[in-house]
Amino acid sequence: MSDLDLNLLVALDALLRERSVSGAARRLGLSTSAMSRTLSRLRIALGDPILVPAGRGMVATPHALAIAQEVHSLNEAVKAVLSPPSSVEIGQVQRDFTIRANEAFVLIFAARLSAAVANAAPGIRLRFAPRSDKDVQSLRDAAVDLDIGVLPTNSGELRCQTLFEDRYVGLARVGHPIFDADQITVENYAAWGHVLFSPQADFAGPVDRALAELGVYRDVRLIVPSFPAVIAVAAASDLIGAIPNSYRKSVETNQIETFDLPVAVPGFNVVQAWHPRMDADPVHRWLRALIFETFKTMN
Repeated sequence: MSDLDLNLLVALDALLRERSVSGAARRLGLSTSAMSRTLSRLRIALGDPILVPAGRGMVATPHALAIAQEVHSLNEAVKAVLSPPSSVEIGQVQRDFTIRANEAFVLIFAARLSAAVANAAPGIRLRFAPRSDKDVQSLRDAAVDLDIGVLPTNSGELRCQTLFEDRYVGLARVGHPIFDADQITVENYAAWGHVLFSPQADFAGPVDRALAELGVYRDVRLIVPSFPAVIAVAAASDLIGAIPNSYRKSVETNQIETFDLPVAVPGFNVVQAWHPRMDADPVHRWLRALIFETFKTMN
């Protein structure tokens, strides 16, 4: 390379660690298209494909494998030189963090996140706040440290990092007649009454828009303010619900059964967002990295 671009070094390290364009993009908080363009630049600069398709994934070339450890060491060395001095011992830190997330996220993931934090930093405590207030000001003035959920990633003010990709699945009480058929069809699905979580209290959501494209309309009988309410109503009635697939394993009991929706509904990304003023805070950076790695191992 005639001109050294440190951003390419960071991207190359992420690509070689993840062996995935989308995985490297998530690690660095970039879009997949941006990381794909960076990979193209790296291929030209190095004169090597670096990653090549193999089945449903990608594998590193022999040259990429040969330089992977050196690239990682160089990247860590550059970060050490360019980062401000810090003598933070994370195990000795005493600090509270406020994370804004919806009720279902807290019920399903808070215990695991708390355990991961306590294992490495027993002096750090987490406080989960409801997402009733979604304004940027709370992040700006540090009333909220992180916002986790389905958020717009094109905000010019906030930093966003994708934690995982999600989709909707259906659910109904165990023994519901919808499970009597060998296959749940669109017509069978739409014939039943439905319970819907809608922050705006609308009687239509992503599933309804997908059905409408097929000229099919379902009967939404009830709007509730949270996914736990969807689960409770479905367990106690004949109404059909829809929840994120990431909640699936946690809600399947002797009362609730889940199923794949018979219509293609666009997926969505769950992200963590923070204000740029916290970019250089070493403890905040540590927490973001821990949350990212925790969800990576869970998925």
